[in-house]
Amino acid sequence: MSDNDLHEEQKPLKREYETNPEAAQLTLTATGEEQDDARACNVDIGRAIYEAELHEGAGGPGTGACSGDLLLGALAACSQLTAQAVAENFDIGDDVDISVEASGDLDLRGTMGVDEDAPVGFEDLRLDVTVEGDIGEETKAALRKYTERYCVVYQTLENPPDVETEWTFGE
Repeated sequence: MSDNDLHEEQKPLKREYETNPEAAQLTLTATGEEQDDARACNVDIGRAIYEAELHEGAGGPGTGACSGDLLLGALAACSQLTAQAVAENFDIGDDVDISVEASGDLDLRGTMGVDEDAPVGFEDLRLDVTVEGDIGEETKAALRKYTERYCVVYQTLENPPDVETEWTFGE
């Protein structure tokens, strides 16, 4: 997609969202269902199905993505796509190559219940964005600012929403 294609695709969407804010509201859903092996599940996002499994450090087979991998993958994908979209909107999309690596530190003692004082979940996350191409300092600063500002996953992790949980037990 060339620079102008994305900009042109987004124009009518932005106009619609400005005049009809309800049109911009959506709910994304993912459903996890157990496979035959209780250490793996299918994650259905409505457009694709992904397989997830327990990390080998938690007794899983270690052959597929664990939930932490999927979270980091979502952060990397969202950051890369957002950075590329921002670059295209600055008309530099064809002039730069952007790659993103997301990493995070876990202490499996927490999730395994070995140490009640050990945290469950990522303690630290790192996002390394590499931009190859000849762009000015102001453009570099704007690319970073707007990528971080408009990346859904980044903003969700930076400003976590409340999580509402509902359990249903069948007979």
